[in-house]
Amino acid sequence: MRAQRPWMQPAALAFVTVSALMLSACIPAPPGPRSAPQARTTPPPQPLTTWEAQTVTANAVEIEGTSYTVRAGDTLSEIARRTGASVDAIANANGIAPPYVIRPGQRLEIPAGRYHEVQRGETGIGIARTYGVDWSEVATLNRLEEPFILRAGQRILLPGTAAVSEMTLQQRAAAFDLDIDDIVTGGEPALAENERPTPPTRTAERVLPADAAVRSPANFSGRFGWPLTGRILAPFGRRGEGQLNNGIDIAAERGTPVLAAADGVVLYAGDEIQVHGGLVLLNHGDGWITAYANMDDLQVARGQRVERGQMIARASDTGQVDQPQLHFEIRRNRQPVDPAQHLPDLS
Repeated sequence: MRAQRPWMQPAALAFVTVSALMLSACIPAPPGPRSAPQARTTPPPQPLTTWEAQTVTANAVEIEGTSYTVRAGDTLSEIARRTGASVDAIANANGIAPPYVIRPGQRLEIPAGRYHEVQRGETGIGIARTYGVDWSEVATLNRLEEPFILRAGQRILLPGTAAVSEMTLQQRAAAFDLDIDDIVTGGEPALAENERPTPPTRTAERVLPADAAVRSPANFSGRFGWPLTGRILAPFGRRGEGQLNNGIDIAAERGTPVLAAADGVVLYAGDEIQVHGGLVLLNHGDGWITAYANMDDLQVARGQRVERGQMIARASDTGQVDQPQLHFEIRRNRQPVDPAQHLPDLS
């Protein structure tokens, strides 16, 4: 290091240093060698989630239980419209299976309840939040099935006003907490009665509009690959203090690529569920869903088609974990199953 000259006092030295920095900032640096193109590491654009983009207007009507005698030309949907109940509720109450054949003179029980009429673009999550109820419970109450896409004009049975008024403050707050089942069953926007879902996109750069419901894959073979390999931190099932692990937790170096376990369509990519941090949900068809959590640098967007082995994000420690890892789940018909029973043996 060059020795300081005796005539350069500290104030003068500061002035010279600042002047030099200002001058250097005005002189452009010489061009360096052009680097090779880098793979995209910034997350794709994430628009408002489907349940944030569409406002739900509360229109629920509470009806009393009654009965109805079928007349010539009646259909179950017309009877539902006339009475204020839902088609599914009437069918369930009377043991009528699809295609809901009824006959003149048949006496139908019309179940009491509070029914919301779905409007185009509304999501189950949005409907549940409007009324302060838990969407997963509503989905179970209505016996909803895959592909979990509501239709405009459909009536959804809700918990009654008396039941809601009896909810504790904790229950009311919990109704606004999201979990994976909420997104799977209530994250897609409602379509018009005869409208078809939107085909998946091929790239994350083409983001589907929030009011587009994504078409589910046609079928699935039931074969999965490992999203990444590493030491199992926590297996599937019950652990201490009554806790339940709905998947497996796999140790990983921060930044390790996380791969799609099978071909599928992205149902969700975001971080709205605090415990999971960066989360991706893939729909594989036939009721199969995989979930990947505690990640960052998400590389996919809702509605995108992905292939087995494709990178979807990087392992990290987002969410409520204390070390980099991947939380991985496999679900079938809304129920978590042990991933170890569906992944190839690594030994």
